[in-house]
Amino acid sequence: MKPINIGLMGVGTVGGGTATVLKRNAEEISRRAGRPIRVCMAANRDVARAREVLGEGVPVVDDAMLVVNNPEVDIVVELIGGDTIAKELVLKAIENGKHVVTANKKLLAVHGNEIFARAQEKGVMVAFEAAVAGGIPIIKALREGLSANRIEWIAGIINGTSNFILTEMRDKGASFADVLAEAQRLGYAEADPTFDIEGHDAGHKLTIMAALAFGIPMQFDSCYLEGISKLDGRDIKYAEELGYRVKLLGFTRRTDAGVELRVHPTLIPASQLIANVNGVMNAVLAKGDAIGQTLHYGAGAGALPTASAVVADIVDVTRLLTADPEHRVPHLAFQPDQLKNLPILPIGEVYSSYYLRIGAADRAGVLANITGLLAENGISIEALIQKGSASEGNAEVVILTHRVQERAINAAIAAIEALESVSGKVVRLRMEELND
Repeated sequence: MKPINIGLMGVGTVGGGTATVLKRNAEEISRRAGRPIRVCMAANRDVARAREVLGEGVPVVDDAMLVVNNPEVDIVVELIGGDTIAKELVLKAIENGKHVVTANKKLLAVHGNEIFARAQEKGVMVAFEAAVAGGIPIIKALREGLSANRIEWIAGIINGTSNFILTEMRDKGASFADVLAEAQRLGYAEADPTFDIEGHDAGHKLTIMAALAFGIPMQFDSCYLEGISKLDGRDIKYAEELGYRVKLLGFTRRTDAGVELRVHPTLIPASQLIANVNGVMNAVLAKGDAIGQTLHYGAGAGALPTASAVVADIVDVTRLLTADPEHRVPHLAFQPDQLKNLPILPIGEVYSSYYLRIGAADRAGVLANITGLLAENGISIEALIQKGSASEGNAEVVILTHRVQERAINAAIAAIEALESVSGKVVRLRMEELND
């Protein structure tokens, strides 16, 4: 049977890994796909380096548009990244009637609605398993494996850089700045780590998962982002004492009022399996009404883990090449005309539990004033501890609250900070029990 020809755009870490997996497992892949799959052309800025990676026999060019316009190419694999030239190339490939496999979460989170609409019109597939959580097959799980369920919520540790930093801060008691420098030295963090540590990467991935889970369009612009760069090691330590771990969590939940879509540092009970996902590993916890909770764990980045997902998509597309476009699995799990434009809730309307750390004078009546202000705003306390301070006469009060709307906690914090006996800003972190 005629081989499937792959046009590879981007021969970096993941592109090189994809070529390696296709070569190494060629026989197994062919047995699964029903025909051979081969890279027939590649594009990379550094042509010489790409030729070293791909070896003889694969033409390499420095203009990726030559790949998408090559009539011999059946499937275009976009591993360039970003949402400028990659968008142009993907849309052109679709216009040319070519199927697309991509690992580009930013491209899909920001422009996915347009890309999937164009693909639907042309009757081609856009596969994107590698765009979320590396080698973990979470896209297939949400789109197919859990299709009998009404998905209630998804919680994900979906950025390895941030998870490595938080793990090291907890285990070694080191500062954020010191651990970030170590992550950069080890190659886990970029020279400019903003995309990872401020939640943008996790937000792109969460946006994609929310679309699959709830049948809504991509709405990254409405995703609330809060990173870990301002985290203090004291809060990680105090959380541990109270039985919690701090993780950068992507969390989305469907409510009667709309959809929560938020990324932020979160206290999770240490007894939860996902709280024990450490280092650069990723995990996604999904709650369905029929199955309950399912945990998907594995390597969220790296050449071969991500290539595993890329090649799995290539195999899926190959299997479905001759299928009637109207009977393929929809790109976003739901039929295109059944997507619902549910509102994304502003962070002030979200309900959560909270961790508060308050610097206050250590004298009679201060604690009563603080708890009184919480009560006035309808906030009940789950736990409270008082920690001594190096400054004589001062203390730190750490409070865990029950669930309350965020606008209420904001009002209480403003009132507490206005007290003469309170010094500095109140530290606030959100908590999620992640139970049924």
